[in-house]
Amino acid sequence: MREISSLLENQIGTIKGIGPKKAAYFQKMEIYTWKDVLYAFPRDYEDRTNQKSIAALEEGETAFVRAVVIGQKKGPYRRGGKQTLHLLARDETGGMQVLFFHASYVSRQIKRGDRLWFFGKVSFAGQTPQMLHPQWGRLSDEKDPQSQGILPVYPLTQGLSQTDRRRAAAAVLQEAEKAGALEEYLPLKTRRLHQLCGIDYALQNIHFPMERRQMLVAKYRLIFEEFMILSAGLQLAKARFSLSGKGIVFDPGLSIRPFIEAMPYSLTTAQKRTLEQILSDMESEKVMRRLVQGDVGSGKTVVAAGAVYKAVMCGYQAVLMAPTEILARQHVQTFSQLFEGVRTEKGKGEPFRIGFLSSSLAPGQRRLVLEELAKGRIHVLIGTHALIQPSVVFHRLGLVITDEQHRFGVMQRELLNQKGENCDTLVMTATPIPRTLALTLYADMDVSLIDEKPAGRQPVRTAAFEEDKRALAYRILYQQLKEGRQGYVVAPLIESSQEMDLKSAEEIYLEMKEHFAEFSVALLHGRMKQEEKDQVMEAFQKGRIQLLVSTVVIEVGINVPNATVMIIEHADRFGLSQMHQLRGRVGRGSHGAYCMLIGSFQSEVARKRARAMVETDDGFRIAEMDLTLRGPGEFFGLRQHGLPELRIADLVRHKKILKAASEETKRLMKEDPFLEKPENRRLKREIHRRFQSGESAG
Repeated sequence: MREISSLLENQIGTIKGIGPKKAAYFQKMEIYTWKDVLYAFPRDYEDRTNQKSIAALEEGETAFVRAVVIGQKKGPYRRGGKQTLHLLARDETGGMQVLFFHASYVSRQIKRGDRLWFFGKVSFAGQTPQMLHPQWGRLSDEKDPQSQGILPVYPLTQGLSQTDRRRAAAAVLQEAEKAGALEEYLPLKTRRLHQLCGIDYALQNIHFPMERRQMLVAKYRLIFEEFMILSAGLQLAKARFSLSGKGIVFDPGLSIRPFIEAMPYSLTTAQKRTLEQILSDMESEKVMRRLVQGDVGSGKTVVAAGAVYKAVMCGYQAVLMAPTEILARQHVQTFSQLFEGVRTEKGKGEPFRIGFLSSSLAPGQRRLVLEELAKGRIHVLIGTHALIQPSVVFHRLGLVITDEQHRFGVMQRELLNQKGENCDTLVMTATPIPRTLALTLYADMDVSLIDEKPAGRQPVRTAAFEEDKRALAYRILYQQLKEGRQGYVVAPLIESSQEMDLKSAEEIYLEMKEHFAEFSVALLHGRMKQEEKDQVMEAFQKGRIQLLVSTVVIEVGINVPNATVMIIEHADRFGLSQMHQLRGRVGRGSHGAYCMLIGSFQSEVARKRARAMVETDDGFRIAEMDLTLRGPGEFFGLRQHGLPELRIADLVRHKKILKAASEETKRLMKEDPFLEKPENRRLKREIHRRFQSGESAG
């Protein structure tokens, strides 16, 4: 067998008929090699097996017709100087008209007597069938891959046509099959157990199937392969971490009970269970890699604080990375309250010192934080991406926490981990990931679930209002402000945009100041200076501001128990999970709370989102619905995680295949944990290749 590297790694420009200019267009679509051509799958198909005689054509159908040109005439020039071409074509059963717009090129190519095929949508002018601007080709060109069968339809860019894409795929398939260069990654036993076709059949029939059944067989195999590579790659990562040396064994004799008992509220059963799992990991030799999933308001931060207490009391430092400065500062405030009066070294040492680091810090402040950190005088460092800079050096790091972890790539998290030696890792997310996805996408981690809210939290009553009913929403907001509560109004844009007919946060702020003149109203958005943002948030948290008009910067982490009203403007423009996150900013105290969606709910998707928000506050149901409505691309992009891109598999639509591939991965790796057997080596090599390309993309 010819090695894959000697053929399929050939550059795109070595395919016959693709010169430097055309190669550059392919490269714009991230197609660089012959292998990229094969794995850039069609997005759809044109069924040209529906070959019809002209007499049998029906209104509205898409058909393939073979005919002879018996007449042609050029029509008048249309607007812009473009000419039309009218052809009369005939087969043995009758005649039809074929019309081309912008026809100067076509008219030079076709003459009377030409035997052609046409593929297009059929309409009728009186009794005469016609096709408007169909695809066409010569029946004499037997090598033309477009004149028969079920044809692939590929994504395109300017400069590339479907013909270019099809001819490239056909040429590579022909050469690769001739040379035996299509490499099989899935072990024979896996293929037999799951009745999967071979890679040569799969690639031939995903691009050029002769019938629909062949395409479906090929598609199933390629989806299974993608999911298995994803699942096995994460399992290998987990196995690798388990062998990466002994983890820190935090003193099992050191109890965190004094810290928990000093809290002003009791932990829920779910919080206690999760904390026990974390402490068990920390007290073992295993390097902890644990994901804590909890809906908005479930109390993840308190659980993380328990882990921090354990680490610091055992003589180590902890670090917490958050995706935004507002969330990081919120954590500083929360941790400062939780650790007030707590001393290190079993209560006999110095007070817990919490440091903060972000790119907005003044150089002098930053230098002081880094000096204190390196000397071990800062016990917990909280910050943003600035934490992963090389200048950040810890004295003795033992615990790494990442909040809203889906917003960070794998590489960013690992850079933070490398600040210590075999640190325990805790990652938290308030974005509920459906169980099937969690088990696959976090196969390199243990998963804990906080599935209940702290006692005293009130349900948030949610309602959707069309634009002409906003007065009802304002009435509820006014009543709550009058009773001493606070509220948020969220807008999708900071300022007005010519492209979108939406009210901006700045416009809504001016309206709210006028409408609610007797109350203190403030504006908050991401472009404000950090000092201004801090002042606004502090005033809001202390109750000096009653109504906060904001963009989605308040989506996560803001905790103001007295805030009981959330109005989301242009709610039809927000994703379901994002609206659920925003709703989580209210109902955090003992008062009843309201979330009001104002928008134009004309589309079916907008109505479904609004209905879901009104009917449930279960984050996992919301996540399932959001995945169904939007697909995983927006909700959960793999590339930002440093995971290999899914080219044909869909995490939502192909859940059953995902489950089967995950179970097969477990079976395979139970027999061969590191895929070292000869029959598994190709799979392992392809896993490394795809995960490395995922890292570079993330």
